[in-house]
Amino acid sequence: MAENLLVEGGIIVAATIAIWKGSDWLESSSEQLSTYYGLPQVVQGAIVVAVGSSFPELATVVVAALGGSMPLGVGAIVGSAIFNILVIPAVAGIATEDDIESNRTLVYKEAQFYMLAVSVLLITFAMAVIYYPGGATLMGDVTRPLALMPLGLYGLYIFIQYQDTADHQADDDGGDIAVGRQWLFLLAGLGVILVAVESLVHSVGVIGRAAGVQEFLLGVTILAGATSLPDTLVSVRAAKDDRGVASLANVLGSNTFDLLVAIPLGVLIAGTWTVDFAMAVPMFGALTGATILLFTALRTDLALSDLESYALLGAYLVFVGWVVAESLGVVTGMLPA
Repeated sequence: MAENLLVEGGIIVAATIAIWKGSDWLESSSEQLSTYYGLPQVVQGAIVVAVGSSFPELATVVVAALGGSMPLGVGAIVGSAIFNILVIPAVAGIATEDDIESNRTLVYKEAQFYMLAVSVLLITFAMAVIYYPGGATLMGDVTRPLALMPLGLYGLYIFIQYQDTADHQADDDGGDIAVGRQWLFLLAGLGVILVAVESLVHSVGVIGRAAGVQEFLLGVTILAGATSLPDTLVSVRAAKDDRGVASLANVLGSNTFDLLVAIPLGVLIAGTWTVDFAMAVPMFGALTGATILLFTALRTDLALSDLESYALLGAYLVFVGWVVAESLGVVTGMLPA
């Protein structure tokens, strides 16, 4: 038994490395293609690169839905969202010598739309509990029609970004970019990530069942950290290249995509997903608190300092400690048993 768990642990490490490599191809080609097609920096970070770096999370939900383990996939999305908000800006801020610069467009437009994404998904869960109640009082079925609500909001997000792109004049015409080769790298990255995520989800599920840990909890911790690694590397690289806006826009864009597209797509594939409102609300409360903390830090002088970066990292450690304490029964009252 112990040897089998050791093997599964090795698979998790190997799959995480493969996801990192595939994501590197995917994100590099996405950046090159964005330059080739003349997209502005905010749109590059918030949509193109964000969707590319979010593909591991999307693949996790799809694989989990096809395998009948939606709680594992949804947990990975929520945990990844909290990781992205707190850890990625913190690591990027600590890894650079200067403060990471922000701007009003990022703080107001991107931040407000992201908060709207959190609210709409939580409203979708609430409607599931009200109109399609499950076996328990605070449980409900998220159906395909309900899943269309967040997807529709993401459509609005794309439209807004398109409107911003229409008036943009690119500084670089991208004439020296081998566009065919970049599309090939993008497709190769997608394939590697799909194969790696399938192995990752399987191994995490095996270890979770052996340890008796809830699937949602495994998603919030192990899967979230593994699938968020590409986002971290992208944002750190952008910050080191003095592209602070793109670095932060990638974080917000990735979370917007994860919440409004990845989870609903999993529901569309699975047909329905039973949400435990008693578990979802505390997690979304933590996500909202993390978001407020990040936006407060970004708005002060429109920059993220080293001190604020360490504060964000400390907040994530508190979150992980709370989740572990809840799972071990050290503290109770926030997550259902």
